[in-house]
Amino acid sequence: MTFLMYVLLFLLVLGLIAVASNPSPYFAALGLVLVAGAGCGVLVGHGGPFLSLILFLIYLGGMLVVFAYSAALAAEPFPESWGSRSVLLYMVMYSVGVILASTLFMGEWYECSWEGADVCGGASVFRGDISGVVMIYGQGGWMLVITAYVLLLALVVVLELTRGLTRGALRAV
Repeated sequence: MTFLMYVLLFLLVLGLIAVASNPSPYFAALGLVLVAGAGCGVLVGHGGPFLSLILFLIYLGGMLVVFAYSAALAAEPFPESWGSRSVLLYMVMYSVGVILASTLFMGEWYECSWEGADVCGGASVFRGDISGVVMIYGQGGWMLVITAYVLLLALVVVLELTRGLTRGALRAV
């Protein structure tokens, strides 16, 4: 189980490096799918299958639509791929940064932190992720409203950034 978690965390960091180093939205969307899958796999490994499923469906159903729309608006005839020189240089720089940061904080990691959320709980009727969802809707309802507003704001910002010199989504096709 620990080896699987190491692989998922490695894929998570690799996907984040791929998204951060690539200027083309085509390849960044593929990196985002990798990050979403690996992050949800880490959540499943720590005892949150319901939360992982909900996050995966919301993320792939919502945010990737925004990236697909922005990729359609920012159509490049020859996008830079992961093999081009500038993108490869950024990937190497980010990888070196991750390796330096991980060696700096290496003494802070312990094997006992790999246990799931259900190991620490006592005799509870509910799983840890289900009671967390109840808390989100019960006590954190105002946070859901703020999150919806932030997602709407992110949509407007992405569309404004990708519209270029034309009128963006309002242009005649």
